[in-house]
Amino acid sequence: MGSLLTMGQKQLDRLTILERVKDRRLTQSEAARLLGISDRQVRRLYSAYSDQGAQALVSKHYGRTSNRAYPEALRKRVLKLVKSQYHDFGPTLICEKLQEAHGIQVSRETIRKWLIADGHWLTRKERKKKVHQPRYRRERYGELIQIDGSDHHWFEDRGLRCTLLVYIDDATGRLMELRFCESETTFDYFLSTRRYLEKHGKPVAFYSDKHSVFRVNKQGATTGNNMTQFSRALNDLNIDIICANTSQAKGRVERANKTLQDRLVKELRLRGIDGIDQANQFLPEFLEAFNKRFGKEPYNLINMHRPLLEHEDMEDVFTWQEPRTVSNSLTIQYDRVTYLIEPNDQTVELKRKKVTVYDYPDGTVDIRYEGQSLPFSIFDKVRQVDQGAIVSNKRLGAVLSFIKEEQKEKGLKRSKKAPSRRAQQQSQRERPSNPAVTQAK
Repeated sequence: MGSLLTMGQKQLDRLTILERVKDRRLTQSEAARLLGISDRQVRRLYSAYSDQGAQALVSKHYGRTSNRAYPEALRKRVLKLVKSQYHDFGPTLICEKLQEAHGIQVSRETIRKWLIADGHWLTRKERKKKVHQPRYRRERYGELIQIDGSDHHWFEDRGLRCTLLVYIDDATGRLMELRFCESETTFDYFLSTRRYLEKHGKPVAFYSDKHSVFRVNKQGATTGNNMTQFSRALNDLNIDIICANTSQAKGRVERANKTLQDRLVKELRLRGIDGIDQANQFLPEFLEAFNKRFGKEPYNLINMHRPLLEHEDMEDVFTWQEPRTVSNSLTIQYDRVTYLIEPNDQTVELKRKKVTVYDYPDGTVDIRYEGQSLPFSIFDKVRQVDQGAIVSNKRLGAVLSFIKEEQKEKGLKRSKKAPSRRAQQQSQRERPSNPAVTQAK
């Protein structure tokens, strides 16, 4: 019984052609052209093949350890360290830690091959990709509205990078609301959602990602009611908010974003639009054309949108609301400002009781107890805070813009202060939609 012989594809090709030469079906010159080698090399191969058989076509170095190979003891030591200390590290990080902590210099690719041979690491082909099976559209219009913010260079090199808030109906694929803004903030979603509700009515639910506007992401939070300002507003209107676990789950709006980043960018270019205000004026025209082109009819013609009720005041619902405890001196602290509640027969009883601060998008503040507005005045207003102060996500875009303006005024020197919410709101109202383009003009 003959021994087994391991050959690669190159050796198998040579064996096939040399067999044809042996059977006189090919000349040695023709074999040389097919193999891409010289006639002399073919004569050498054929001579060796005639004397030794197929074994002559296999390299003598096959199966032998390379002279430049690392010692086996080093390989075992590295694998032992990986299993004991770096079991969940990748090859690149393992390579860095071996050099830093143990003085072992081994290339990343060598470590990767050692891990694969030891069964500790899987190649890309071997890794099982997560399966995301498609789901059917919702049957009714207004049953589920997917919302998302798409941060992109919408104006290309003509203007600043900004965000497009997208609302799309899951049943029909129609765009329900579009609006450009500087970034994804709570107040921007307040404004867009209010416009949506006034135009279409209340849907059954909104479907979003895990952005902090929609979901409290801090684990084990001990304060608050585990609701964001946006989810609190929807709860007041009897609208559910559902957060997707993966981006594939809200694929309807993700695919719409890709289409918009192609078509809408080109439409804005053709019209020479380079600012947020101009773009928002154009969006209704684009939205109508988009829905006419891509919209579909729902499986069930029942419209699930509900009308707004008389007692649902949009002005109050879409405000930033935070509870505060009244001090013994009838004061409360909010947004680094001290508010002094005017004493009268009703307010003197509010000591150590909870009141609610209503912060409106235009900068107006109202303090209420059990729905009743309280008379107050501002005792002290701290306009700026020290560097490193915590800024909520809903004001991040405005804060950054404010800082940029301050730096320009001070000769590009870093501002040592950050604005309060009042200053941010004032800056946001007075700032042009595209400061860079406006300044250039």
